[in-house]
Amino acid sequence: MTETPRTPGTNSGVMATPGQTHGSSLEESKARDALHTDRGATTIEETVVQKLAGIATREVPGVFAMGSAGRRAFSALTERIPGSQTNVSGGVSVEKGERQTAIDVSIVIDYGFSVVEVSQAIRRNIIQSVERATGLEVLEVNINVTDVHLPEEEHDVPQEQKTELQ
Repeated sequence: MTETPRTPGTNSGVMATPGQTHGSSLEESKARDALHTDRGATTIEETVVQKLAGIATREVPGVFAMGSAGRRAFSALTERIPGSQTNVSGGVSVEKGERQTAIDVSIVIDYGFSVVEVSQAIRRNIIQSVERATGLEVLEVNINVTDVHLPEEEHDVPQEQKTELQ
C-alpha cells in the first residue's frame, strides 16, 4: 500500500514515494521496518501520536497554551471534574498512515517570543519525539498560532491551570 495520508488542514494529499525519507538515519529506517515483521505487526493509534506531539510542543519555551480559545475553555471546565486527566493532546490533530504521519498543532504563544523561532523549535521537537518513539516518518508539522498571551492576562487563568499549561 502506498502511503497517501491527507495532510491536516489542507484538502490535498501528501504523496511519499517508497524509500523517501526526510533526513532519517539508518537506525530510524530499521525502526520503521521493525513495526512490520514476519512475526507480526505493530500498530500505533493516532491518539498516541497526538499525545507525543502535545507533550513535545509543551516542552518548548514560549508556548503558553495549546488549542483555540474555545478548546481551552472546554478543557478548563472538564479538567476540574474529579478524576479527569489533563488533556495533553488538545490542540493537536494527526493524519496517520501505516508508516507516515502529518501533524497540525494550534498554540498560544507568550508575548515577547519569536513566532518563527518557537515554531521551528516545536517542529524539531515533535519530529524528533514522534519519530524516535514510534518509528513513523513525520512528513510535516503545521503550526497555527491562535493568540498571543500578554503578561497582564495572568489573572485570567487560574493558578492550577497555569502549571498544567506550561
